[in-house]
This record gives sequence, structure tokens and C-alpha cells, in this order.
Amino acid sequence: MDLQFIGIDPETELEGSPTAWVDTDTADIVIQSYTADDATRSECAENTAPGHAKAIPAGESVIRIPVRLVPLLRKACDVAEQTEL
Repeated sequence: MDLQFIGIDPETELEGSPTAWVDTDTADIVIQSYTADDATRSECAENTAPGHAKAIPAGESVIRIPVRLVPLLRKACDVAEQTEL
């Protein structure tokens, strides 16, 4: 795996560090961010896509991405689309 650093939440200080990378081997976007609280996880589990089980599948998680990270996610999407596989 080769992760290309895209950026970190511009308001990050010493604690907390929502970050975006692109895996240049797969073009996947990799996100580190805040774990959603129990209320958010429950709401997500109940609010699934039509035809899907009402649950968060094993191996998946719900995270919160601060709006300040949106510009970095746009950049990560551009990098991912341009990555040659």
C-alpha cells in the first residue's frame, strides 16, 4: 500500500486530526476522522438504503467528516480519478 497524503483538517491543533489520503495502488480514498457517537450510528443503521438490512455491516463504520475537510476530499477525489492503476 502506498498512501499519498492529501491534507489534514486546517483547524487541527495537537488533538484530533481528520486527514485524507489516496491509496495510489487502488485509487481508494482513505479517511481518518471522528468516530460517530451511538445516536448517529443508530440513526444510520435505521436509515439504510432501500433493500438493505437495517444495520452497519461488520467491517464498516460510521465516521463524521468536518465540513472543513470537504476541500481536501475534493482534492482527494481528483487525485484518485487521475491515479493510474
